[in-house]
Amino acid sequence: MNDGPSVLVVEDDPVLGPALMQRLRLEGFRPRLAASGTAAVEALAGGAPPHAVVSDIRLPDMDGEALYRHLLDSVGALPVYFITAHGQVDQAVRLIKAGARDYLTKPVDVDSLVAELRKACEPDAAADAAALGAAPAMRQAEAVLRKAARVDIPVLLTGETGVGKEVAARLLHAANRADRPFAAVNCAAIPRDLVESTLFGHERGAFTGAVASSPGLLARAGTGTLFLDEIAELPAEHQSKLLRVIQERVFLPVGGREERRFEARLVCATHADLAACVAAGTFREDLYFRINVVEVRIPPLRERPEDVSLLARRFLDDAVARFGLESRALSPAGLAALADHDWPGNVRELRNRIERAAVLADETVIGPADLFPEAGLDGPPVAGTGTLDEALTVATRAKVEEALRRAEGNRGQAARLLGVSRTTLWKRMRELGIG
Repeated sequence: MNDGPSVLVVEDDPVLGPALMQRLRLEGFRPRLAASGTAAVEALAGGAPPHAVVSDIRLPDMDGEALYRHLLDSVGALPVYFITAHGQVDQAVRLIKAGARDYLTKPVDVDSLVAELRKACEPDAAADAAALGAAPAMRQAEAVLRKAARVDIPVLLTGETGVGKEVAARLLHAANRADRPFAAVNCAAIPRDLVESTLFGHERGAFTGAVASSPGLLARAGTGTLFLDEIAELPAEHQSKLLRVIQERVFLPVGGREERRFEARLVCATHADLAACVAAGTFREDLYFRINVVEVRIPPLRERPEDVSLLARRFLDDAVARFGLESRALSPAGLAALADHDWPGNVRELRNRIERAAVLADETVIGPADLFPEAGLDGPPVAGTGTLDEALTVATRAKVEEALRRAEGNRGQAARLLGVSRTTLWKRMRELGIG
């Protein structure tokens, strides 16, 4: 029995569809044919998702963009290849920008398609395809990082705390230096009197307590990557020394007499507005321009809601494997609660909530009360008769009013207690007639 990678082929052409199926079988794939968008949706609804999708951009019942949106919503990011006529290339380009892997013009170069599918279906490639997320902004950020990886230039990652800047730095590192060291440090966490030694290293006897020589992070990074997180926190007296490292590609350990070569790629990250820091005189303008050759902004999670369920499922699978737990799943209500949350802590908060729920949940299906225990969503059931909708309305009203009472009328605090955004709370209050 063929146990190769599964490929969903969405093609209504009675000649091209079967021809692709036959070739893919011969190449060791497990293809499945859907002759319409509806048939593709039905195929995706049953069983495990395919390893990749090959689809005509124009189908009898929907276009490629509608199908791609459904793919993202139902199974997350997959390698998707669209087949297009020359007159549809603009639409194909839009889909590539939205995260599709590539497009092929008719007549299809099947050899190239097979080669691309083999590459996309490799075990590591599947995990890497959505390393940062499925949202268009994240796919665009990933594309920029992969381009920047081709040459040795500094990269600056910006974004709020917890958005995943180190994950982005590691993706950049893995793109062409995976077999080399990755040295990372949070500049805000280094004691001020140890910054120079931590970065540049020191020789024996360089200062009191230096009983042996120690290589710093610049040396440990070797020909790999040096990641300086929260670069805005680097003390002013050390900013000039880092600038010289970037300009001259050499550094001098504390107490040393011979300069050493710096051969790693420099990646910096910050949640601060560096331009404002320059204007305020706390960050050197020349250093800012040196580290900001390529800037990649990692958007907060609230700006990429399509990534919430994708990352939540990934974190849950990771937690189950890491902690040796029995299989767990997120309930529809749990996913809805995640989608309603504003995520002030971004991806870091999402991971923490998922891991805590995975460990502490009493059931194998994780719901809102497991994810947001501070909201008190696990109270007693509401008694009474009536329809399910009526019972839900009564329960929702009771919970909203209780949260408002606990927050003494502060809607922001009440929203946090309920684990929803202020906008969602306001909508619920309006629907329920709560003043």
